[in-house]
Amino acid sequence: MSRIRQIRINYFSQQFISHISIIIVAFLVLSLLFAHYVGNLVYEEKADELISYGEAIISDIERNPIATDQILNQYSNVLRSRKISYSMFDQNAKLYAVGRSGPAIELKPSEWDKITQGQTIIVQSDYKRFDQGVTFVVLPYIDDRDRFVGGILLTSPISGSSAMIRQVNQFLIYTILIALGVSFLFSWLLSKIHVNRIKRLREATSLVSAGDYSVHVPSSNFDEIGELANDFNHMVKKLNHSMEEIDALESRRRQFMADVSHEMRTPLTTISGVIEGLKNDMIPEEDKERGINLVSQEAKRLIRLVNENLDYEKIRSNQIELFREDILLVELLEIIQEQLSVQADEKNVKIVVEADEEIIVNADYDRLVQILINITKNSIQFTSDGTIWLRGRKEKNHTIIEVEDTGIGIDPSEVEKIWRRFYKAEISRTSNPYGAFGLGLSIVKQLVLLHNGEIDVQSEKGKGTKFTITFKQ
Repeated sequence: MSRIRQIRINYFSQQFISHISIIIVAFLVLSLLFAHYVGNLVYEEKADELISYGEAIISDIERNPIATDQILNQYSNVLRSRKISYSMFDQNAKLYAVGRSGPAIELKPSEWDKITQGQTIIVQSDYKRFDQGVTFVVLPYIDDRDRFVGGILLTSPISGSSAMIRQVNQFLIYTILIALGVSFLFSWLLSKIHVNRIKRLREATSLVSAGDYSVHVPSSNFDEIGELANDFNHMVKKLNHSMEEIDALESRRRQFMADVSHEMRTPLTTISGVIEGLKNDMIPEEDKERGINLVSQEAKRLIRLVNENLDYEKIRSNQIELFREDILLVELLEIIQEQLSVQADEKNVKIVVEADEEIIVNADYDRLVQILINITKNSIQFTSDGTIWLRGRKEKNHTIIEVEDTGIGIDPSEVEKIWRRFYKAEISRTSNPYGAFGLGLSIVKQLVLLHNGEIDVQSEKGKGTKFTITFKQ
């Protein structure tokens, strides 16, 4: 079975052929209509001229029947100069006056009936009846008593009209040829412009597919191609931003893995060393309990690392279910104060609770504790010999919780980055048992969003940081 080969026509040819085809068809239709209109107009004007002469002759004869011959002689000179012939006939179709070789009366029965009824007959072109092509009219002659007494036949050769029509058609052909030439040129230019615009988009698409996301094509709102170019530029911009995000995320992931490996190596090395010491009785009896406690602490540290990663993935994939309840805020803040008092004392930091006793917040208790523990520990980490305020207040339909410290602050360029997964500012590369791996604040923000809340941070380098959490109640 033979396979039919598919014909390929480029877009330029398609555009050019379609434009020219439409133009040619339009010109042909308009030319035919115009030629037909001009022909009819020429013949109608000739027929109107014959009718006007015929009416004038009959009118003059009616006013002065005795001077019929004189009237006809006067008109004969005028009609001869116009190449018009006439024949006068009576009610029996017999000729009684003929001017300039006027033709005989050769009317069809239907035409004779119309004449006898007082109707005018108009034939724009006739090639058979009078041995030559003519335009002729037949006007009835009705006397004062409305009786048909004859009529007048006027003829004019159509050769003159045909010559005029040929001249008009010749001029029309020249005009069409010139117009087609101009149309060819403009169609070619227009098709070329469209094709070039599409070529630019195709070339830009090839560059994007090759990994170049800095491509930009000229765009406009003039037509669909311009809007397509706008969409393409917007797409490339988003791709470029996404690739930057992916590169940054990959860089943070690599750093995270390095940090996690480093952090895990230390407790694992410690655990392994203590276990080997206990196994081989290399640790004195009085130090065994301290070694076992050290193994326990390091194991808990590894568990926190794993749990933190699992928490983030669960939150990100909406696998966390909240159990909301009404919580007395001041009691919760005091619990946070008490739980972190030991860590705060180690850095000579004072935690101060400021909240009205009647403020209630509707939230998941465990997750709210997790949020405040993360933020407060972050403040303790970057504050020495200072103060941390845990505040709560009510504003209209909102409950606002603030955690403010007098620590070292965050560089303005770092503020918006602290919510990113794996992100850690350089200053945070210190040992921290909770949130040391760049996940703590990411988890905080996700948990706040799960509560349909908002979290904001304000910081000034060297003066401190304030986290503001807003819950709708």
